[in-house]
Amino acid sequence: MSFFVVAKSFPTHHLAPSLFRTTPPQARPSFQLMHSTTEENSASAASQTTSSSSSAISKNISELSKEIGGNGRALIAWDFYRLGIDPELFFGDPSSALDEDARNEIIKLLPSKRQTQVLGNGALRELSKVNPDGGVEMGIASLSDIHTSSDGTTKLLLKMKDGLEVETVIIPWDDRKRSTLCVSSQEVAGRGAHFVQLVEWEDCATSLRIDEILIQVYFATKICRVSNIFKIDNIVFMGMGEPADNSDAVSTATRILTDRQLFQLSQSKVTVSTVAPDPQSFSLFADAPCVLAWSVHAATDELRKILVPTTRHTMEELREGLVEVLRRRPKRLRTTMLEYVLIDGMNDRIEDAVALAKFSQGIIDAVPQCKVVVNIIPFNDIGHPTYKQPTMDAVLAFQRGLIENDITAYIRTTRGDDESAACGQLATSKRTKPVP
Repeated sequence: MSFFVVAKSFPTHHLAPSLFRTTPPQARPSFQLMHSTTEENSASAASQTTSSSSSAISKNISELSKEIGGNGRALIAWDFYRLGIDPELFFGDPSSALDEDARNEIIKLLPSKRQTQVLGNGALRELSKVNPDGGVEMGIASLSDIHTSSDGTTKLLLKMKDGLEVETVIIPWDDRKRSTLCVSSQEVAGRGAHFVQLVEWEDCATSLRIDEILIQVYFATKICRVSNIFKIDNIVFMGMGEPADNSDAVSTATRILTDRQLFQLSQSKVTVSTVAPDPQSFSLFADAPCVLAWSVHAATDELRKILVPTTRHTMEELREGLVEVLRRRPKRLRTTMLEYVLIDGMNDRIEDAVALAKFSQGIIDAVPQCKVVVNIIPFNDIGHPTYKQPTMDAVLAFQRGLIENDITAYIRTTRGDDESAACGQLATSKRTKPVP
């Protein structure tokens, strides 16, 4: 997924320092990517995952209640995490200096039956043991940078405790008064599609822990709340990294995101997108409470090998892997999305659309009550020497070619295209304006 953003000063002066902290500019590795499409073996990538997550934000109510002394305490803690507020700071940090009006406004956002309840010193002591590095907000990550485009697309750069910098993107939609959040599953994608521009890339990606994935949702929720950005109701794993190479953490994160006592998102509003390094990639998310998306980019083996040169399986083999998983899924989660980056003169012909329609129909025919949606993504021209953005006439013609063959197809709206800064570039470009 590609989003283009321009730096803009972000108003944080009205926030209590300990409830919204930032770090000074830091040096960053040089790389940029449009959409992570690593083709590394998942077992190899799993070895790069950092230590298992143990912070409160990665625990459900039952798990957290055992550690902090009761179900009620766990529910209160999660009332605050869901709002992007660290309860250790709200209840236990005198330096937060929130005035009474500000505290009352926050309390009004809590469930009515718990608005008068607090976490006392005993509960805070136990919670600090779960979060030994300084609470969720500073113990997992801190906000390093914010860029906002003229259309409201807001890109956050988070610095993890071990120094990794990860980005997440908030995309507000005026038509439905809600926002989509694009989250990352790894620190950087290594090898991938040819059309993904990588100036320099690490030998392999570093997979994020469960809490390092969820902290992106925490901070994005905070930014939406304090800046009057539409509430997040849709999350897509289409940021930095290949979810299939970090499947355990991603799957657990989807369960926490959709738990009705935790982040409370609908299962149909959480999407995991994979380039499918192998047919088994889909089975990694067979039981995950989310919609599955596949970054196909081509419908024929010949073309896909050009665009994704590290692919080692035929399109038919990969499709069968997806079909087998969809057949086992609940009916409500049998909708699948095919992501197709449209490149001028490469994969944007009418013949390509017809081939993709035929390929998509094979999924529909094989899976009862399955719906396939093709997301057409016009290539963002970020200075690639070979690949260019297609004309709008070509994009519309491609969409018509799918629709005329009874395949649902949408054109993904380009967001935040004020300047050439693809998804992933924020983690590498020098800050033009410091965070206040």
